[in-house]
Amino acid sequence: MSKTIRIGAGAAYSGDRVEPAVELARDGKLDYLVFECLAERTIALAQQVRRKDPTRGYDPLLEKRMHAVLELCARNKVRIITNMGAANPESAAEKTRDIARAHGLHGLKIAAITGDDVLGQVQGSQIPTLDTNEPIRAYDNRMVSANAYLGAQPIVEALAAGADVIIAGRIADPALFLAPLVHEFGWSMDDWTRLGRGTAVGHLLECGGQVTGGYFAEPGPKDVPGLARLGFPMAEVREDGNAIITKVPGSGGKVSAATCKEQLLYEVHDPKKYFQPDVVADFSKIRVTELAPDRVLIEDADGTPRTDTLKVTVGYLDGFIGEGEISYAGANALARGQLARDIVRERLHLTGAKFDEIRFDLIGVDSLHGEHISAQAPEPREVRLRVAARTTSLADAQAIGEEVETLWVNGPAGGGGARKYAREVLAVHSVLLPRAQVATNVKILES
Repeated sequence: MSKTIRIGAGAAYSGDRVEPAVELARDGKLDYLVFECLAERTIALAQQVRRKDPTRGYDPLLEKRMHAVLELCARNKVRIITNMGAANPESAAEKTRDIARAHGLHGLKIAAITGDDVLGQVQGSQIPTLDTNEPIRAYDNRMVSANAYLGAQPIVEALAAGADVIIAGRIADPALFLAPLVHEFGWSMDDWTRLGRGTAVGHLLECGGQVTGGYFAEPGPKDVPGLARLGFPMAEVREDGNAIITKVPGSGGKVSAATCKEQLLYEVHDPKKYFQPDVVADFSKIRVTELAPDRVLIEDADGTPRTDTLKVTVGYLDGFIGEGEISYAGANALARGQLARDIVRERLHLTGAKFDEIRFDLIGVDSLHGEHISAQAPEPREVRLRVAARTTSLADAQAIGEEVETLWVNGPAGGGGARKYAREVLAVHSVLLPRAQVATNVKILES
């Protein structure tokens, strides 16, 4: 009988639920549990945290997740792979070692993968941004972070060294799932077909509950049962890279051909050319077959040779956003909301507030579709005014919310639930860095 590897998705983003991961660790009969917890801006925010405290900068839920699953995974011989290291994989590994000791788990090997932080290679560079084509060095004085999307290789190295828990920073999401397949099956790093198939598995699992019906659900057209206890997905992967996507029996949600097809296309611009650090994956000829309820076979993904560059996300400071909101309800709510909007617009002009961009939304009326499309909609019984502006100074950002808040007592009638806030904006650009300029390192700690 051919070998099959079972991989579960323990998270789809930094703040995701913990209970479905516990369910997978306990009942999924897994070989690997993967926590994918980084978005484009998450790591830049983590870099800011690390600068304030050099012992932090890893995922804020790392400790909660490790306390929840570490003992279960050790007992069931499930290896953990995650990018919860964010800006500080080494501190995350040390914290995980402490948690392992607290649970009496001695001899556990915990690996920290570093090398994705390429701020030194990017600052001062003439490399053009993919968004504007200007040299990235134009952002030097505002640059917060630069992290390359690593591939599967350093995780494979850590697994070969016997690591039970592997904690990285910025690794491409599908590569977190591809790496254990390369390790277990001994795939060559230039077997483009198998790497493409492993990437397809990773892409299906990386968003967790999306493929088990979470993002898919719509009452009536696309009903999904048990969403309050949605189960996260797992894959049963064969040596040829084809796989069955499923979930723990009895958990909420559903896995169907439709949920898998939606996730296959999620954030993919060209299904024939899905650029990843390890391979350019080709999803265009994938076959999706429902074998049974909550069991979907994924076959015939492919791939072509990888590129000579790695994508780098560069985080930089980009001014401030000020925002204020207030609600109106009952008879004539829309007219009062419109009057409130006009008052704030005139007040900002009278006070001389400066902003680069501003928008006035009546949430529930025109915030998504605009005034023209919304003009013929039925008048609502409640509406919420939102005013938001981009500014170059914190003081101007604060003025936006302050003016909205003053509507509470300065009219129109019946405003309530006012809130305001101002924050610094952390934006991102992307560049392509020659992969030869990126060097990774694997450090193993033992509990």
